[in-house]
Amino acid sequence: MSGAALTDRRLRPGVAVTPLRAGLHLRGRRGTLTLEGGGALPALWRLLAEPLREGRVAELLDSMAAGPTLRASVHTLLGQLDAHGLLVAEPAPAPPGGPVADWAGASAERPGAAAAALASARAEVVAAAPQGPLAGAAGRALAAGGLPVDRTTDPELPADRVLLRLHGAGPERCVAVGHLGGKGYATAPGSPAQVGADADALEARLGRSDPPRGPAGFDPAPAAFLPLLAGAAAHRLLCAAAGQPDPSREGEDERPAPDAPSVLPSVLLARARPLRADYRAWPGPVRIDADRRVRLAPAGTLVEALRRMAALTDEHCGALPEPLPADLRQLPVPLAGCALPGADAGSAGAELLGGAARLDLARLDLFCRAAELLLGEGLFTVGATPGHARGRALRGAALRLPAPAPGRPHAVAAERWADHPQLRHWWATLTGRLGVAARLEVVRLAPGVEAYRAVVRPCAPGGRSAPPPPPLGDAVEATPGDAAAFAALGAVVRTRAAAEGRPGARVVAPDGALAPLATAAVRTAGWEDAGGTGRWLADLAGREEAHQGALRRIANTAPAVAAPRSRPELASLLEAFGFTVLPAPQEDR
Repeated sequence: MSGAALTDRRLRPGVAVTPLRAGLHLRGRRGTLTLEGGGALPALWRLLAEPLREGRVAELLDSMAAGPTLRASVHTLLGQLDAHGLLVAEPAPAPPGGPVADWAGASAERPGAAAAALASARAEVVAAAPQGPLAGAAGRALAAGGLPVDRTTDPELPADRVLLRLHGAGPERCVAVGHLGGKGYATAPGSPAQVGADADALEARLGRSDPPRGPAGFDPAPAAFLPLLAGAAAHRLLCAAAGQPDPSREGEDERPAPDAPSVLPSVLLARARPLRADYRAWPGPVRIDADRRVRLAPAGTLVEALRRMAALTDEHCGALPEPLPADLRQLPVPLAGCALPGADAGSAGAELLGGAARLDLARLDLFCRAAELLLGEGLFTVGATPGHARGRALRGAALRLPAPAPGRPHAVAAERWADHPQLRHWWATLTGRLGVAARLEVVRLAPGVEAYRAVVRPCAPGGRSAPPPPPLGDAVEATPGDAAAFAALGAVVRTRAAAEGRPGARVVAPDGALAPLATAAVRTAGWEDAGGTGRWLADLAGREEAHQGALRRIANTAPAVAAPRSRPELASLLEAFGFTVLPAPQEDR
Protein backbone atom coordinates (compact mmCIF):
# COMPACT_ATOMS: atom_id res chain seq x y z
CA MET A 1 0.00 0.00 0.00
CA SER A 2 1.29 3.47 -0.85
CA GLY A 3 2.33 5.89 1.86
CA ALA A 4 -0.30 8.37 0.71
CA ALA A 5 -3.07 5.82 1.19
CA LEU A 6 -1.79 4.99 4.66
CA THR A 7 -1.88 8.60 5.81
CA ASP A 8 -5.59 8.70 4.96
CA ARG A 9 -6.35 5.86 7.36
CA ARG A 10 -7.28 6.21 11.02
CA LEU A 11 -6.46 4.26 14.14
CA ARG A 12 -8.94 1.50 14.77
CA PRO A 13 -11.30 2.27 17.67
CA GLY A 14 -10.44 0.51 20.89
CA VAL A 15 -6.67 0.34 20.29
CA ALA A 16 -4.78 0.94 23.54
CA VAL A 17 -1.29 2.42 23.42
CA THR A 18 1.43 2.12 26.08
CA PRO A 19 4.54 4.30 25.58
CA LEU A 20 7.78 2.53 26.47
CA ARG A 21 11.12 4.09 27.33
CA ALA A 22 12.33 3.60 23.77
CA GLY A 23 9.26 2.35 21.93
CA LEU A 24 5.52 1.66 21.87
CA HIS A 25 3.19 -1.22 22.67
CA LEU A 26 -0.24 -1.23 20.95
CA ARG A 27 -3.11 -3.63 21.65
CA GLY A 28 -6.18 -3.91 19.48
CA ARG A 29 -9.03 -6.30 18.82
CA ARG A 30 -7.34 -7.64 15.69
CA GLY A 31 -3.72 -7.72 16.81
CA THR A 32 -0.89 -6.42 18.98
CA LEU A 33 2.37 -4.71 18.09
CA THR A 34 5.52 -3.73 19.98
CA LEU A 35 7.93 -1.24 18.38
CA GLU A 36 11.34 -0.53 19.85
CA GLY A 37 14.51 1.16 18.79
CA GLY A 38 14.75 4.74 19.93
CA GLY A 39 13.56 7.45 22.28
CA ALA A 40 12.07 9.34 19.34
CA LEU A 41 9.26 6.82 18.95
CA PRO A 42 7.20 7.97 21.97
CA ALA A 43 7.66 11.58 20.85
CA LEU A 44 6.53 10.72 17.32
CA TRP A 45 3.48 9.00 18.75
CA ARG A 46 2.55 12.05 20.85
CA LEU A 47 2.62 14.07 17.63
CA LEU A 48 0.49 11.59 15.67
CA ALA A 49 -1.92 10.18 18.27
CA GLU A 50 -4.82 12.62 17.95
CA PRO A 51 -4.63 13.17 14.17
CA LEU A 52 -4.35 9.40 13.63
CA ARG A 53 -7.50 8.70 15.66
CA GLU A 54 -9.35 11.21 13.47
CA GLY A 55 -7.76 10.20 10.14
CA ARG A 56 -5.93 13.55 9.70
CA VAL A 57 -2.31 12.40 9.40
CA ALA A 58 -1.94 13.62 5.82
CA GLU A 59 -3.35 16.99 6.80
CA LEU A 60 -0.91 17.19 9.74
CA LEU A 61 2.11 16.43 7.60
CA ASP A 62 1.12 19.00 4.99
CA SER A 63 0.52 21.70 7.59
CA MET A 64 3.97 21.06 9.10
CA ALA A 65 5.67 21.02 5.70
CA ALA A 66 7.25 17.81 6.91
CA GLY A 67 10.52 16.81 5.31
CA PRO A 68 11.34 13.43 3.75
CA THR A 69 12.87 11.99 6.95
CA LEU A 70 9.79 12.65 9.05
CA ARG A 71 7.45 11.44 6.31
CA ALA A 72 9.45 8.22 5.89
CA SER A 73 9.30 7.58 9.66
CA VAL A 74 5.55 8.19 9.72
CA HIS A 75 4.95 5.91 6.74
CA THR A 76 7.07 3.15 8.34
CA LEU A 77 5.06 3.42 11.57
CA LEU A 78 1.74 3.40 9.72
CA GLY A 79 2.82 0.43 7.65
CA GLN A 80 3.49 -1.60 10.79
CA LEU A 81 0.15 -0.58 12.30
CA ASP A 82 -1.69 -1.55 9.13
CA ALA A 83 0.09 -4.92 8.87
CA HIS A 84 -1.20 -5.79 12.36
CA GLY A 85 -4.81 -4.76 11.70
CA LEU A 86 -4.63 -1.60 13.82
CA LEU A 87 -5.74 0.84 11.06
CA VAL A 88 -9.07 1.18 9.32
CA ALA A 89 -9.69 2.81 5.94
CA GLU A 90 -13.24 4.06 6.48
CA PRO A 91 -13.91 7.44 8.09
CA ALA A 92 -15.45 7.57 11.55
CA PRO A 93 -19.28 7.34 11.49
CA ALA A 94 -21.21 10.56 12.00
CA PRO A 95 -23.03 10.66 14.27
CA PRO A 96 -21.22 8.04 16.38
CA GLY A 97 -22.92 4.64 16.31
CA GLY A 98 -24.11 2.40 19.10
CA PRO A 99 -22.77 -0.94 20.31
CA VAL A 100 -22.93 -2.56 16.86
CA ALA A 101 -20.95 0.23 15.21
CA ASP A 102 -18.44 0.26 18.04
CA TRP A 103 -17.87 -3.49 17.76
CA ALA A 104 -17.62 -3.35 13.95
CA GLY A 105 -15.20 -0.44 14.12
CA ALA A 106 -12.96 -2.31 16.56
CA SER A 107 -12.85 -5.59 14.66
CA ALA A 108 -14.20 -5.47 11.09
CA GLU A 109 -12.12 -4.95 7.97
CA ARG A 110 -15.00 -2.89 6.56
CA PRO A 111 -16.83 -1.55 9.60
CA GLY A 112 -19.55 0.21 7.61
CA ALA A 113 -20.59 -2.91 5.71
CA ALA A 114 -20.50 -5.03 8.86
CA ALA A 115 -22.64 -2.55 10.81
CA ALA A 116 -25.11 -2.30 7.91
CA ALA A 117 -25.44 -6.10 7.76
CA LEU A 118 -26.28 -6.21 11.46
CA ALA A 119 -28.55 -3.17 11.45
CA SER A 120 -31.40 -5.16 9.90
CA ALA A 121 -30.70 -8.34 11.83
CA ARG A 122 -32.81 -9.82 14.60
CA ALA A 123 -31.66 -12.48 17.03
CA GLU A 124 -33.74 -15.30 18.47
CA VAL A 125 -32.92 -17.41 21.53
CA VAL A 126 -34.61 -20.83 21.37
CA ALA A 127 -34.58 -23.06 24.43
CA ALA A 128 -36.74 -25.39 26.45
CA ALA A 129 -36.61 -22.71 29.17
CA PRO A 130 -35.78 -19.33 27.56
CA GLN A 131 -35.38 -17.69 30.96
CA GLY A 132 -32.86 -20.29 32.16
CA PRO A 133 -29.29 -19.32 33.10
CA LEU A 134 -27.64 -20.23 29.78
CA ALA A 135 -30.44 -18.86 27.58
CA GLY A 136 -30.60 -15.68 29.66
CA ALA A 137 -26.85 -15.13 29.37
CA ALA A 138 -26.99 -15.68 25.61
CA GLY A 139 -29.84 -13.19 25.23
CA ARG A 140 -27.97 -10.57 27.23
CA ALA A 141 -24.81 -11.08 25.13
CA LEU A 142 -26.74 -10.60 21.88
CA ALA A 143 -28.55 -7.55 23.24
CA ALA A 144 -25.22 -6.07 24.32
CA GLY A 145 -24.20 -6.38 20.68
CA GLY A 146 -27.07 -4.06 19.79
CA LEU A 147 -29.47 -6.65 18.35
CA PRO A 148 -33.16 -6.99 19.18
CA VAL A 149 -33.67 -10.39 20.79
CA ASP A 150 -36.75 -12.63 20.67
CA ARG A 151 -37.14 -15.58 23.02
CA THR A 152 -38.86 -18.77 21.89
CA THR A 153 -39.78 -21.89 23.83
CA ASP A 154 -39.05 -25.25 22.21
CA PRO A 155 -39.85 -28.10 24.60
CA GLU A 156 -38.18 -30.62 22.27
CA LEU A 157 -34.72 -29.15 22.83
CA PRO A 158 -32.59 -30.75 25.57
CA ALA A 159 -32.77 -28.79 28.81
CA ASP A 160 -29.06 -27.83 28.70
CA ARG A 161 -28.97 -26.73 25.05
CA VAL A 162 -29.78 -23.32 23.57
CA LEU A 163 -30.12 -22.49 19.89
CA LEU A 164 -29.20 -18.96 18.77
CA ARG A 165 -30.69 -17.92 15.45
CA LEU A 166 -30.14 -14.80 13.36
CA HIS A 167 -32.77 -13.50 10.93
CA GLY A 168 -32.64 -10.71 8.37
CA ALA A 169 -28.89 -10.69 7.61
CA GLY A 170 -28.65 -13.03 4.62
CA PRO A 171 -29.22 -16.78 4.96
CA GLU A 172 -30.42 -17.87 8.37
CA ARG A 173 -27.48 -18.81 10.55
CA CYS A 174 -27.54 -20.63 13.87
CA VAL A 175 -25.20 -21.55 16.69
CA ALA A 176 -25.93 -24.22 19.29
CA VAL A 177 -24.50 -23.82 22.78
CA GLY A 178 -24.86 -26.26 25.63
CA HIS A 179 -23.36 -27.62 28.81
CA LEU A 180 -23.23 -31.01 30.46
CA GLY A 181 -22.29 -30.57 34.07
CA GLY A 182 -18.80 -29.10 34.10
CA LYS A 183 -18.31 -29.25 30.31
CA GLY A 184 -19.68 -27.02 27.58
CA TYR A 185 -19.55 -26.34 23.86
CA ALA A 186 -20.50 -23.85 21.16
CA THR A 187 -20.85 -25.12 17.60
CA ALA A 188 -19.68 -23.42 14.44
CA PRO A 189 -22.35 -21.29 12.70
CA GLY A 190 -24.48 -23.24 10.26
CA SER A 191 -27.99 -24.19 9.28
CA PRO A 192 -30.41 -25.38 11.99
CA ALA A 193 -30.02 -28.97 10.76
CA GLN A 194 -26.21 -28.79 10.77
CA VAL A 195 -25.80 -27.24 14.22
CA GLY A 196 -28.39 -29.66 15.62
CA ALA A 197 -26.42 -32.62 14.26
CA ASP A 198 -23.17 -31.14 15.59
CA ALA A 199 -24.71 -30.56 19.02
CA ASP A 200 -26.04 -34.13 19.18
CA ALA A 201 -22.62 -35.52 18.27
CA LEU A 202 -20.79 -33.25 20.71
CA GLU A 203 -23.05 -34.14 23.60
CA ALA A 204 -22.56 -37.84 22.84
CA ARG A 205 -18.78 -37.32 22.78
CA LEU A 206 -18.55 -35.18 25.90
CA GLY A 207 -20.96 -37.30 27.94
CA ARG A 208 -22.49 -36.30 31.20
CA SER A 209 -20.11 -35.31 33.98
CA ASP A 210 -20.05 -37.39 37.12
CA PRO A 211 -22.12 -35.90 39.92
CA PRO A 212 -20.07 -33.44 41.98
CA ARG A 213 -18.62 -34.63 45.23
CA GLY A 214 -19.10 -32.34 48.19
CA PRO A 215 -21.75 -30.93 50.49
CA ALA A 216 -25.34 -30.53 49.35
CA GLY A 217 -25.82 -27.57 47.05
CA PHE A 218 -22.21 -27.65 45.80
CA ASP A 219 -22.06 -26.10 42.32
CA PRO A 220 -19.33 -27.61 40.12
CA ALA A 221 -19.29 -24.61 37.76
CA PRO A 222 -18.02 -21.12 38.66
CA ALA A 223 -20.31 -18.17 38.03
CA ALA A 224 -18.42 -17.16 34.88
CA PHE A 225 -18.84 -20.53 33.17
CA LEU A 226 -22.26 -20.10 31.53
CA PRO A 227 -21.71 -16.42 30.58
CA LEU A 228 -18.42 -17.46 28.95
CA LEU A 229 -20.20 -20.09 26.85
CA ALA A 230 -23.09 -17.79 25.98
CA GLY A 231 -20.82 -14.88 25.06
CA ALA A 232 -18.65 -17.07 22.84
CA ALA A 233 -21.71 -18.43 21.01
CA ALA A 234 -23.16 -14.93 20.52
CA HIS A 235 -19.80 -13.71 19.23
CA ARG A 236 -19.64 -16.48 16.63
CA LEU A 237 -23.16 -15.68 15.45
CA LEU A 238 -22.48 -11.94 15.20
CA CYS A 239 -19.28 -12.55 13.21
CA ALA A 240 -21.10 -14.86 10.79
CA ALA A 241 -23.88 -12.32 10.24
CA ALA A 242 -21.44 -9.44 9.73
CA GLY A 243 -19.28 -11.36 7.27
CA GLN A 244 -16.35 -11.42 9.69
CA PRO A 245 -13.85 -14.27 10.16
CA ASP A 246 -14.92 -16.76 12.78
CA PRO A 247 -13.31 -16.20 16.20
CA SER A 248 -11.77 -19.67 15.99
CA ARG A 249 -9.28 -18.31 13.45
CA GLU A 250 -7.87 -15.79 15.89
CA GLY A 251 -4.88 -16.41 18.13
CA GLU A 252 -1.76 -18.45 17.56
CA ASP A 253 -2.77 -21.93 18.77
CA GLU A 254 -1.80 -24.30 15.93
CA ARG A 255 -2.19 -27.47 18.01
CA PRO A 256 -4.97 -29.11 15.97
CA ALA A 257 -3.87 -28.27 12.42
CA PRO A 258 -2.75 -24.88 11.12
CA ASP A 259 -4.58 -25.32 7.84
CA ALA A 260 -7.72 -27.03 9.19
CA PRO A 261 -9.50 -24.08 10.85
CA SER A 262 -9.60 -22.16 7.57
CA VAL A 263 -11.54 -24.90 5.78
CA LEU A 264 -13.01 -27.08 8.51
CA PRO A 265 -15.42 -25.94 11.21
CA SER A 266 -14.20 -25.60 14.78
CA VAL A 267 -16.10 -26.02 18.00
CA LEU A 268 -15.48 -24.21 21.25
CA LEU A 269 -14.99 -26.62 24.14
CA ALA A 270 -15.07 -25.32 27.69
CA ARG A 271 -14.38 -26.83 31.08
CA ALA A 272 -15.61 -25.39 34.35
CA ARG A 273 -12.80 -26.45 36.65
CA PRO A 274 -10.27 -25.22 35.93
CA LEU A 275 -12.13 -22.61 33.90
CA ARG A 276 -10.87 -22.87 30.35
CA ALA A 277 -12.20 -22.64 26.79
CA ASP A 278 -10.47 -23.19 23.47
CA TYR A 279 -11.34 -24.01 19.87
CA ARG A 280 -10.80 -27.45 18.38
CA ALA A 281 -10.95 -28.44 14.71
CA TRP A 282 -14.20 -30.40 14.44
CA PRO A 283 -14.19 -33.46 12.19
CA GLY A 284 -17.83 -34.09 13.09
CA PRO A 285 -19.62 -37.24 12.00
CA VAL A 286 -22.24 -35.41 9.91
CA ARG A 287 -21.88 -32.98 6.99
CA ILE A 288 -25.20 -31.43 6.03
CA ASP A 289 -24.34 -27.89 4.91
CA ALA A 290 -22.71 -27.77 1.47
CA ASP A 291 -20.04 -25.33 2.67
CA ARG A 292 -18.90 -27.87 5.26
CA ARG A 293 -17.99 -30.48 2.63
CA VAL A 294 -14.36 -29.50 2.21
CA ARG A 295 -11.13 -31.33 1.59
CA LEU A 296 -7.56 -30.43 2.42
CA ALA A 297 -4.74 -31.11 0.00
CA PRO A 298 -2.41 -33.93 1.07
CA ALA A 299 0.08 -32.95 3.76
CA GLY A 300 3.34 -31.60 2.38
CA THR A 301 5.46 -32.48 5.39
CA LEU A 302 5.46 -34.97 8.24
CA VAL A 303 4.73 -32.14 10.69
CA GLU A 304 1.54 -31.24 8.78
CA ALA A 305 0.42 -34.87 8.72
CA LEU A 306 0.99 -35.24 12.47
CA ARG A 307 -1.01 -32.07 13.20
CA ARG A 308 -3.91 -33.37 11.15
CA MET A 309 -3.65 -36.68 12.94
CA ALA A 310 -3.84 -34.78 16.23
CA ALA A 311 -7.10 -33.13 15.13
CA LEU A 312 -8.59 -36.46 14.07
CA THR A 313 -7.60 -38.09 17.38
CA ASP A 314 -8.54 -35.23 19.73
CA GLU A 315 -9.85 -36.70 22.98
CA HIS A 316 -13.17 -34.84 22.68
CA CYS A 317 -13.64 -34.13 18.97
CA GLY A 318 -11.67 -36.86 17.24
CA ALA A 319 -13.04 -39.86 15.41
CA LEU A 320 -10.04 -42.19 15.77
CA PRO A 321 -7.86 -43.41 18.63
CA GLU A 322 -4.66 -41.50 19.31
CA PRO A 323 -1.45 -43.55 19.17
CA LEU A 324 0.65 -42.65 22.20
CA PRO A 325 3.78 -44.00 23.89
CA ALA A 326 1.92 -43.96 27.24
CA ASP A 327 3.72 -46.31 29.62
CA LEU A 328 5.47 -48.31 26.90
CA ARG A 329 9.26 -48.58 27.17
CA GLN A 330 11.00 -46.50 24.51
CA LEU A 331 14.29 -48.39 24.42
CA PRO A 332 15.76 -50.06 22.47
CA VAL A 333 13.01 -49.07 19.98
CA PRO A 334 10.28 -46.40 20.26
CA LEU A 335 6.82 -47.94 20.74
CA ALA A 336 3.30 -46.51 20.61
CA GLY A 337 -0.09 -48.05 21.18
CA CYS A 338 -3.81 -47.37 20.89
CA ALA A 339 -7.05 -49.18 21.66
CA LEU A 340 -9.61 -49.68 18.91
CA PRO A 341 -13.01 -48.11 19.69
CA GLY A 342 -15.76 -50.64 20.27
CA ALA A 343 -13.42 -53.57 20.92
CA ASP A 344 -13.64 -55.38 24.25
CA ALA A 345 -10.62 -54.63 26.40
CA GLY A 346 -8.27 -57.61 26.51
CA SER A 347 -9.83 -59.34 23.50
CA ALA A 348 -7.74 -60.32 20.52
CA GLY A 349 -7.08 -57.32 18.28
CA ALA A 350 -8.51 -54.80 20.75
CA GLU A 351 -5.17 -52.99 20.94
CA LEU A 352 -2.54 -52.01 18.40
CA LEU A 353 1.16 -51.73 19.18
CA GLY A 354 3.75 -50.46 16.75
CA GLY A 355 7.29 -49.22 16.56
CA ALA A 356 9.73 -47.63 14.14
CA ALA A 357 13.12 -45.99 14.03
CA ARG A 358 11.45 -42.82 15.38
CA LEU A 359 8.37 -42.37 17.53
CA ASP A 360 6.65 -39.93 15.15
CA LEU A 361 6.90 -42.47 12.32
CA ALA A 362 5.52 -45.23 14.54
CA ARG A 363 2.54 -43.09 15.61
CA LEU A 364 1.56 -42.19 12.04
CA ASP A 365 1.87 -45.80 10.82
CA LEU A 366 -0.23 -46.93 13.77
CA PHE A 367 -2.87 -44.28 13.04
CA CYS A 368 -3.18 -45.42 9.42
CA ARG A 369 -3.49 -49.06 10.46
CA ALA A 370 -6.14 -48.25 13.06
CA ALA A 371 -8.12 -46.36 10.41
CA GLU A 372 -7.93 -49.37 8.08
CA LEU A 373 -9.26 -51.70 10.75
CA LEU A 374 -12.11 -49.35 11.60
CA LEU A 375 -13.00 -49.06 7.90
CA GLY A 376 -13.05 -52.85 7.60
CA GLU A 377 -10.03 -55.10 7.60
CA GLY A 378 -8.79 -55.82 4.10
CA LEU A 379 -11.12 -53.31 2.44
CA PHE A 380 -9.01 -50.15 2.35
CA THR A 381 -5.44 -48.87 2.59
CA VAL A 382 -4.92 -45.53 4.33
CA GLY A 383 -1.96 -43.21 3.88
CA ALA A 384 -0.99 -39.68 4.80
CA THR A 385 -0.45 -38.92 1.09
CA PRO A 386 -1.28 -40.74 -2.16
CA GLY A 387 2.32 -41.97 -2.40
CA HIS A 388 2.29 -43.21 1.17
CA ALA A 389 -0.98 -45.07 0.63
CA ARG A 390 0.28 -46.65 -2.61
CA GLY A 391 3.50 -47.71 -0.94
CA ARG A 392 1.63 -49.35 1.93
CA ALA A 393 -0.82 -51.07 -0.44
CA LEU A 394 1.89 -52.43 -2.75
CA ARG A 395 4.02 -53.68 0.12
CA GLY A 396 0.97 -55.28 1.70
CA ALA A 397 0.17 -57.11 -1.53
CA ALA A 398 3.74 -58.41 -1.79
CA LEU A 399 3.76 -59.52 1.84
CA ARG A 400 0.54 -61.47 1.38
CA LEU A 401 2.42 -63.83 -0.93
CA PRO A 402 3.82 -66.94 0.80
CA ALA A 403 6.94 -66.16 2.79
CA PRO A 404 10.12 -67.56 1.20
CA ALA A 405 11.19 -70.94 2.52
CA PRO A 406 14.82 -71.36 3.58
CA GLY A 407 17.09 -72.06 0.62
CA ARG A 408 14.72 -70.59 -1.99
CA PRO A 409 16.41 -70.32 -5.42
CA HIS A 410 16.20 -66.51 -5.53
CA ALA A 411 18.08 -66.10 -2.23
CA VAL A 412 20.48 -63.13 -2.21
CA ALA A 413 24.00 -63.69 -0.96
CA ALA A 414 24.72 -62.15 2.45
CA GLU A 415 27.61 -60.17 0.97
CA ARG A 416 25.03 -57.87 -0.69
CA TRP A 417 23.25 -56.86 2.50
CA ALA A 418 25.17 -57.84 5.63
CA ASP A 419 27.11 -54.55 5.80
CA HIS A 420 24.04 -52.29 5.77
CA PRO A 421 24.60 -50.03 8.84
CA GLN A 422 20.93 -49.99 9.88
CA LEU A 423 20.77 -53.77 9.59
CA ARG A 424 23.89 -54.15 11.75
CA HIS A 425 22.35 -51.95 14.43
CA TRP A 426 18.96 -53.64 14.61
CA TRP A 427 20.38 -57.15 14.22
CA ALA A 428 22.76 -56.54 17.11
CA THR A 429 19.83 -55.21 19.14
CA LEU A 430 17.71 -58.28 18.37
CA THR A 431 20.31 -61.00 18.86
CA GLY A 432 22.52 -59.28 21.43
CA ARG A 433 20.56 -56.91 23.64
CA LEU A 434 17.28 -58.81 23.42
CA GLY A 435 18.92 -62.24 23.29
CA VAL A 436 16.83 -63.64 20.43
CA ALA A 437 18.36 -66.52 18.45
CA ALA A 438 17.27 -65.81 14.89
CA ARG A 439 18.25 -66.18 11.28
CA LEU A 440 17.72 -63.84 8.32
CA GLU A 441 17.23 -64.56 4.65
CA VAL A 442 16.77 -62.16 1.73
CA VAL A 443 15.29 -63.11 -1.66
CA ARG A 444 14.62 -61.28 -4.91
CA LEU A 445 10.87 -61.13 -5.56
CA ALA A 446 11.17 -61.76 -9.30
CA PRO A 447 13.99 -62.21 -11.82
CA GLY A 448 15.29 -58.92 -13.22
CA VAL A 449 13.27 -56.77 -10.77
CA GLU A 450 14.90 -54.65 -8.07
CA ALA A 451 12.55 -55.60 -5.26
CA TYR A 452 13.56 -57.79 -2.34
CA ARG A 453 11.90 -59.52 0.58
CA ALA A 454 13.68 -60.23 3.87
CA VAL A 455 12.37 -62.55 6.57
CA VAL A 456 13.63 -62.94 10.15
CA ARG A 457 12.71 -66.23 11.85
CA PRO A 458 13.56 -67.49 15.30
CA CYS A 459 15.86 -70.48 15.28
CA ALA A 460 13.72 -73.60 15.71
CA PRO A 461 14.91 -76.11 18.36
CA GLY A 462 14.50 -78.99 15.89
CA GLY A 463 16.98 -77.57 13.41
CA ARG A 464 16.38 -77.16 9.70
CA SER A 465 14.30 -80.34 9.47
CA ALA A 466 11.51 -78.76 11.60
CA PRO A 467 8.73 -76.70 9.96
CA PRO A 468 9.75 -73.03 9.71
CA PRO A 469 8.37 -70.97 12.64
CA PRO A 470 6.28 -67.83 11.95
CA PRO A 471 8.41 -64.84 10.96
CA LEU A 472 9.45 -62.29 13.56
CA GLY A 473 10.11 -59.70 10.87
CA ASP A 474 9.06 -59.51 7.22
CA ALA A 475 9.77 -56.61 4.86
CA VAL A 476 9.73 -55.74 1.16
CA GLU A 477 12.03 -52.94 -0.03
CA ALA A 478 14.04 -51.77 -3.04
CA THR A 479 17.46 -53.09 -1.99
CA PRO A 480 18.54 -56.23 -0.14
CA GLY A 481 20.04 -54.11 2.65
CA ASP A 482 16.91 -51.99 3.17
CA ALA A 483 14.70 -55.09 3.21
CA ALA A 484 16.98 -56.79 5.73
CA ALA A 485 17.16 -53.69 7.91
CA PHE A 486 13.37 -53.30 8.07
CA ALA A 487 12.90 -57.01 8.74
CA ALA A 488 15.35 -56.80 11.64
CA LEU A 489 13.70 -53.61 12.91
CA GLY A 490 10.29 -55.28 12.65
CA ALA A 491 11.61 -58.26 14.62
CA VAL A 492 12.83 -55.91 17.38
CA VAL A 493 9.43 -54.20 17.45
CA ARG A 494 7.58 -57.52 17.67
CA THR A 495 9.89 -58.83 20.38
CA ARG A 496 9.56 -55.69 22.49
CA ALA A 497 5.77 -55.59 21.98
CA ALA A 498 5.51 -59.17 23.21
CA ALA A 499 7.53 -58.23 26.30
CA GLU A 500 4.96 -55.55 27.21
CA GLY A 501 2.61 -58.29 28.42
CA ARG A 502 -0.40 -57.33 26.31
CA PRO A 503 -1.67 -60.62 24.85
CA GLY A 504 -3.83 -60.32 21.79
CA ALA A 505 -2.42 -56.95 20.70
CA ARG A 506 -1.82 -56.58 16.97
CA VAL A 507 1.68 -55.46 16.07
CA VAL A 508 2.23 -52.92 13.27
CA ALA A 509 5.68 -53.26 11.70
CA PRO A 510 7.48 -50.33 10.02
CA ASP A 511 8.42 -49.98 6.36
CA GLY A 512 9.91 -47.40 4.00
CA ALA A 513 6.65 -46.01 2.58
CA LEU A 514 6.76 -42.97 4.90
CA ALA A 515 10.29 -41.96 3.92
CA PRO A 516 9.36 -39.37 1.23
CA LEU A 517 6.99 -37.55 3.59
CA ALA A 518 9.40 -37.83 6.53
CA THR A 519 12.18 -36.14 4.52
CA ALA A 520 10.06 -33.52 2.68
CA ALA A 521 11.42 -30.03 3.40
CA VAL A 522 14.09 -31.56 5.67
CA ARG A 523 17.74 -30.90 4.91
CA THR A 524 20.08 -33.76 5.67
CA ALA A 525 23.25 -32.57 7.37
CA GLY A 526 26.46 -33.19 5.47
CA TRP A 527 27.97 -35.15 8.35
CA GLU A 528 25.13 -37.72 8.47
CA ASP A 529 25.97 -41.12 7.04
CA ALA A 530 23.76 -44.10 6.22
CA GLY A 531 24.02 -45.22 9.83
CA GLY A 532 21.88 -42.26 10.90
CA THR A 533 18.12 -42.42 10.61
CA GLY A 534 17.90 -39.11 8.73
CA ARG A 535 20.28 -40.16 5.96
CA TRP A 536 18.68 -43.61 5.72
CA LEU A 537 15.23 -42.06 5.31
CA ALA A 538 16.57 -39.70 2.64
CA ASP A 539 18.08 -42.63 0.73
CA LEU A 540 14.82 -44.58 1.03
CA ALA A 541 12.85 -41.58 -0.25
CA GLY A 542 15.04 -41.38 -3.33
CA ARG A 543 14.30 -45.03 -4.17
CA GLU A 544 10.58 -45.10 -3.32
CA GLU A 545 9.11 -44.16 -6.71
CA ALA A 546 11.14 -46.77 -8.58
CA HIS A 547 10.36 -49.32 -5.87
CA GLN A 548 6.63 -48.80 -6.26
CA GLY A 549 7.01 -49.22 -10.02
CA ALA A 550 8.81 -52.53 -9.49
CA LEU A 551 6.12 -53.78 -7.12
CA ARG A 552 3.41 -52.82 -9.62
CA ARG A 553 5.16 -54.85 -12.32
CA ILE A 554 5.37 -57.86 -10.03
CA ALA A 555 1.70 -57.63 -9.06
CA ASN A 556 0.74 -56.57 -12.62
CA THR A 557 -1.71 -54.10 -11.09
CA ALA A 558 -1.94 -50.81 -9.27
CA PRO A 559 -3.87 -49.93 -6.11
CA ALA A 560 -7.39 -48.85 -6.99
CA VAL A 561 -8.20 -45.16 -6.84
CA ALA A 562 -11.89 -45.11 -7.78
CA ALA A 563 -14.17 -45.09 -4.74
CA PRO A 564 -16.66 -47.91 -4.29
CA ARG A 565 -20.36 -47.17 -4.43
CA SER A 566 -20.70 -47.41 -0.66
CA ARG A 567 -18.24 -45.06 1.05
CA PRO A 568 -17.93 -45.16 4.84
CA GLU A 569 -18.30 -41.82 6.60
CA LEU A 570 -14.87 -42.34 8.18
CA ALA A 571 -13.27 -42.56 4.72
CA SER A 572 -14.78 -39.22 3.72
CA LEU A 573 -13.59 -37.72 6.99
CA LEU A 574 -10.03 -38.92 6.45
CA GLU A 575 -10.04 -37.52 2.92
CA ALA A 576 -11.35 -34.17 4.20
CA PHE A 577 -8.14 -33.95 6.24
CA GLY A 578 -5.97 -34.77 3.21
CA PHE A 579 -5.40 -38.47 3.95
CA THR A 580 -5.69 -40.96 1.08
CA VAL A 581 -8.06 -43.92 1.28
CA LEU A 582 -7.52 -46.57 -1.41
CA PRO A 583 -10.02 -49.42 -1.80
CA ALA A 584 -8.36 -52.83 -1.96
CA PRO A 585 -8.40 -54.66 -5.32
CA GLN A 586 -11.45 -56.89 -5.62
CA GLU A 587 -9.40 -60.07 -5.65
CA ASP A 588 -7.91 -59.17 -2.26
CA ARG A 589 -11.28 -58.93 -0.51
